[in-house]
Amino acid sequence: MKFERASGVILHPTSLPGPDGIGDLGPEAYRWVNFLADTGCRLWEVLPLGPTGYGDSPYQCFSAFAGNPYLISPALLLAQGLIAREDLADRPSFPIDHVDYGEAIQWKLKVLDRAYLRFSRDHTSSLWVEYENFKIQQAFWLTDFALFMAIKESYSGVSWENWPANMRSRDRKTIEGFIHNNAKQIEHHTFRQFIFFHQWNELKKYANSREIKIIGDIPIFIAYDSADAWSHPELFYLDDDGKPTVVAGVPPDYFSPTGQLWGNPLYRWDVHQLQGYSWWIERFKSTLQLVDIARLDHFRGFSGYWEIPFGMPTAEVGRWVRGPGIDFFEVVHAALGDLPIIAEDLGVITPDVTELRERFDLPGMKVFQFAFSSDPSDPFLPHNYPQQCVAFTGTHDNDTAIGWYETAPETERDFIRRYLGRSGEDIAWDMIRAVWSSVAAFALAPLQDVLRLGTEARMNLPGSAYGNWTWRLHPNALADHVVSRLKDLNYLYARMELEEPAKPEIKLDYQT
Repeated sequence: MKFERASGVILHPTSLPGPDGIGDLGPEAYRWVNFLADTGCRLWEVLPLGPTGYGDSPYQCFSAFAGNPYLISPALLLAQGLIAREDLADRPSFPIDHVDYGEAIQWKLKVLDRAYLRFSRDHTSSLWVEYENFKIQQAFWLTDFALFMAIKESYSGVSWENWPANMRSRDRKTIEGFIHNNAKQIEHHTFRQFIFFHQWNELKKYANSREIKIIGDIPIFIAYDSADAWSHPELFYLDDDGKPTVVAGVPPDYFSPTGQLWGNPLYRWDVHQLQGYSWWIERFKSTLQLVDIARLDHFRGFSGYWEIPFGMPTAEVGRWVRGPGIDFFEVVHAALGDLPIIAEDLGVITPDVTELRERFDLPGMKVFQFAFSSDPSDPFLPHNYPQQCVAFTGTHDNDTAIGWYETAPETERDFIRRYLGRSGEDIAWDMIRAVWSSVAAFALAPLQDVLRLGTEARMNLPGSAYGNWTWRLHPNALADHVVSRLKDLNYLYARMELEEPAKPEIKLDYQT
């Protein structure tokens, strides 16, 4: 798919301000959309929106289909009449500069339980009718997810590999008995998904009305501790006890001498192929109902992926295995048509990966921070960009522009100063200007770069399990001077609708 010239900002909704300990889909999200529209930006990259588990990472979710209930807005629940003001009277005092996930999650679940009690009292309301329709429309994943989460709660949240054998194997009588005895708890999870999708769809509708398109994420791999692995074990390399036999990662390279051991279960692509890739088709459909454009994470894994035997302490021992390649995308394309997909083609990319991306006309990614350890032929330098690509100052996995510059080797700092023709004193905006001025169809920057923040505002450090995904936007950070400066760049580099110059007023003097 060809993308038209535009720009945008990366911001996960958890980073929005608000009184409930974590950013959500309420008033501050609408204020954020207005900020984007006022600056002339037409893209909001949100990253994954799924229910987070270990490490609070949206790339390790309990479902590839579900939404994150912690993003539900109590303010919107109040406006809908699903809670009363007294339900918010015991709200804790939360920090404004970071997310304390433990406290925020406890508070959100307490509010959601109160909302469910009020909601469940009236089965004749229009919202209840909408709820019943939602359950039918999302049955492909919703039933298994709600059941999975209820069972998980009953075992104090432990991973499903530690459940009793009859639960792990989904023994029919055991599952039927659990559903009979825990129907209300299962419905709690169904309700939370309904409310998440209701609030998100309203926000997306508003963003689209302001000509903002939302870029989401499809992580290639799912978390092992997920409803997907538990309910569809035949689609993954799992043994008879439900444990992985091989897992995902990347081999050793210049940056990591032992590689990266991700630990996600790997797909049985032969089984997916026999099923017409139906699970993946449903996943694409589900994601593209939530967002306008999807970033397909670790695109190279569809061509070939690194397979690591389960139990290895690092990613050093493994082998390259061919992915589903052309066949996969042909089937998906036949089922869904020309998809609005960005291929995340970072890392060590071999010719077969490039060929696969180009065959299906998928724009790739360029990250400006990566450009300065080489020479002027580096593909991450803006003068080497193709038009159909998506260019970034940095991503959620990188340090901020200022943090990167302050810690980069002096050879790279000298290179970027010479390349930009700048002193480096305003490096974040110098990098934004370079990316915005490039021929790349889409230009994006993390909000931290727009606000000229340092390493303290970094969102994620790959390979570290704790302390990530906690940064929050200060309530007063989106000042008028930020709006005007970003709008000026969008105008200068034709990344916004150009307004016609004001016509001069013509005055006629009829006096003689």
